[in-house]
Amino acid sequence: MLDQGAPPNRTLTVPSSVGARLMRRKPVERLVAEGGQGEGGSLRRSLGLWQLTMISIGATLGTGIFVVLGEAVPKAGPAVTISFVIAGLTALFSALSYAELAGTIPVSGSSYSYAYATMGELIAWVCGWCLILEYGVSVAAVAVGWGEYLNELLKGTIGVTIPAALSAPPGDGGVFNLPALIVVLLAMTFLLGGAKESARANTIMVCVKIAALVLFCAIGVQGFRSGNYSHFMPLGMGGVSAAGATLFFSYIGFDAASTAGEEAKNAQRDLPRAIMLSLVIVTALYVLVAAVAVGAKPWRQFNDSEAALAQIMREVTGQSFWGTLLAFCAVIAIASVVLTVLYGQTRILFAMSRDGLVPKAFSRVHPKSGAPRVNTVIVSLFCGVLAAAIPLGQLADATSIGTLFAFALVNVAVVMLRRTRPSMHRTFRVPLSPVLPAIGFVLCVWMMGSLSTVTWVVFGIWMAVGLVFYFVYGYRRSRLAAPESPATAAH
Repeated sequence: MLDQGAPPNRTLTVPSSVGARLMRRKPVERLVAEGGQGEGGSLRRSLGLWQLTMISIGATLGTGIFVVLGEAVPKAGPAVTISFVIAGLTALFSALSYAELAGTIPVSGSSYSYAYATMGELIAWVCGWCLILEYGVSVAAVAVGWGEYLNELLKGTIGVTIPAALSAPPGDGGVFNLPALIVVLLAMTFLLGGAKESARANTIMVCVKIAALVLFCAIGVQGFRSGNYSHFMPLGMGGVSAAGATLFFSYIGFDAASTAGEEAKNAQRDLPRAIMLSLVIVTALYVLVAAVAVGAKPWRQFNDSEAALAQIMREVTGQSFWGTLLAFCAVIAIASVVLTVLYGQTRILFAMSRDGLVPKAFSRVHPKSGAPRVNTVIVSLFCGVLAAAIPLGQLADATSIGTLFAFALVNVAVVMLRRTRPSMHRTFRVPLSPVLPAIGFVLCVWMMGSLSTVTWVVFGIWMAVGLVFYFVYGYRRSRLAAPESPATAAH
């Protein structure tokens, strides 16, 4: 529900100067009115609070624990638990801003749409381009870890593994990561069936992954040695912050929930609740599992393995059964991350396509399933090939910087919308605004500064490519470049 005292939506005119066109903003009323509308059909509103929370947990829970823990521990030592807390607090400040904007502007574009309504088209494009990096690369990064656990499962059940040449990307001793491509294609199959069917499959997988982590804690604590915490912060706060920046990509789940705004039954009420509830559950589990893992295994023995938890289970019990069981649960759990994050990626591109900034094919909706099928196939193939060809560490850091940049913009957007539309109805309000959004912004910038020079170079190249694409394609084809149609104005 929008503020009743707002001025009526006026027909947009084409800005005369280049600067004015770059800063053109899309009215909130128009964003909401176009919700669900695509080329040839509309998205279906079929998701309630439970499904939205499961999407959020599904996209979050698993990446930092099942996949990246083996890379983060060598950076921070036993203090990796603090790294999880820092990353979680950074996410919390941004989650508060996301919750307010998701309840106010319940659309599929997430932070891209929030920036479009508050900071103008160029900033919105930059944010959307970061989200493409965030989601697309995250899918690929998690898919790489899925292959590691699949090998653990095969080794424990039938005694064979997929050859390194076909289970690792170039640079990690392989030629092509076939399992990573397979899990992305499996997720694509679910998504082609529609949001409701995908949400049902995701809920089952989320329950499996929570059970797996509880099982790990119950068994891993038996191998707990207090001496493993004797040198708690061996690499100082620099190592803690570096590990936190790497782990931050584990917290993008609530962002994925916000991309379901046009398929939620009551988005303004349920999205803020789903965002906050999922973040609390995930952070608590992350810290608990990390504490048990480091207590059960000396931090210097973490060797960048993406299957660290299964190895710990096997070492603590002296039996392969428990490690194999955890590997089985991880295969299912990580698949749910791929499914939900891939879902978010397609909905971001759906919103950008509807605005004319990317080709129309991405907003074409299949009339039977209510899903953007062409969009889903293109994104899945791109992410699958990326996962098969790029090492995990580089993918995780690239995801983190894209996430942090987008989150920083959301913290700015919530303050700007408060100033420009103070009377707008909000189902959730960030407390102590603008103080908490400012803290969220500073934390995001600080964690970006902890990332490597190589990551910044990759990010700079990515942004340069995005700006070229915008000025060649989106700048002229934007729907705001032409006067608003009478039909849209009537909404």
